[in-house]
Amino acid sequence: MQTSTQWQALAAWASLGEIKEAEPFGSGHINDTYRVKTEKKQYILQRINTNTFRDVDGLMENILRVTEFLREKTRAAGGDVDREAMQVIRCDDGGLYVRLDDGSCWRMLSYIEDNVCLQKARNEQDLYECAAAFGRFQRLLSDFPAEQLSETIPQFHDTVKRYGDFERAVAEDKLGRAAAVQEEIDFLRARKADCAVMVDLQKQGQLPLRVTHNDTKLNNVLLDAQTMKGLCVIDLDTVMPGLAANDFGDTVRFGANDCREDEEDQSKVHFLPELYKVCAQGFLEQAGQSLTEREILTLPWGAKLMTLECGMRFLTDYLEGDHYFKISREHHNLDRARTQFTLVRQMEQCWEQLEEISRTYLAR
Repeated sequence: MQTSTQWQALAAWASLGEIKEAEPFGSGHINDTYRVKTEKKQYILQRINTNTFRDVDGLMENILRVTEFLREKTRAAGGDVDREAMQVIRCDDGGLYVRLDDGSCWRMLSYIEDNVCLQKARNEQDLYECAAAFGRFQRLLSDFPAEQLSETIPQFHDTVKRYGDFERAVAEDKLGRAAAVQEEIDFLRARKADCAVMVDLQKQGQLPLRVTHNDTKLNNVLLDAQTMKGLCVIDLDTVMPGLAANDFGDTVRFGANDCREDEEDQSKVHFLPELYKVCAQGFLEQAGQSLTEREILTLPWGAKLMTLECGMRFLTDYLEGDHYFKISREHHNLDRARTQFTLVRQMEQCWEQLEEISRTYLAR
């Protein structure tokens, strides 16, 4: 059932024809998403979450520029541009989105037919396809001027800044929770220097800024319904300048384990080096030739720091009163933090093995 706000928004694309249906679609938690059906085609209508994304103009310019670049690359390579790249559908007045009188902002995107979107990898092949899709994304955008993109969420993966936020939360201790989580606090403080490794390398010019996706989970990759091969990367809201290793690392954080993100029993949390290798294989087979040697050698740091940063954010939110991440139980964010820290600890235990995977690729 369409709401009156949806009807108002859809009027901005009247040239698409009569709307037959506009139903809630997908499982995203940030924007409100609807699949719109007309007589001839389907589209994706989204209400942009302006609490998360305050610079809507910058956000939409980023998405337009990146999708048009990807479409041109796909076309030049002889690919199916309508299935392998998203497209922003302009409003009838030429705008990239419509802002209604109530302040809500709406956009229209192309709908990619015959796709499958998985929430969790069923096997190693699914994880490989996820990593390969983001590797391909990295390769196709390797010559895009990343510095020209807006930071849709400023300092999103500035791990030094995130560490500062954590220490501030400890010092303020608004809910008196710090004493009970001293072990977790000590864990992070012992890795303070690690937080600066990638940031410092980038500042020193040893790691180039790339166009990064920054949410490289399997459910942001559409798979071809027939072949189950990676088809298209979606959800480009967090596309901005960043480090290639961070995109790789977030895929590892998501996929190279056998546990829930909020596991309460830490004995059930296992980082799986064999799945890390699958991620590296998929990512590097697609992106490897476009990356520098230093970028490839620092991929393990991407995995460790994205996991550490995520755990740090969970713990910070727990100390501040659980105001950012949604929770369903009292210690939910603490359990999430502990799970990430367990994964980091296990990564450290097999660090030489992770580094060898990068060196093996360079030796080919």
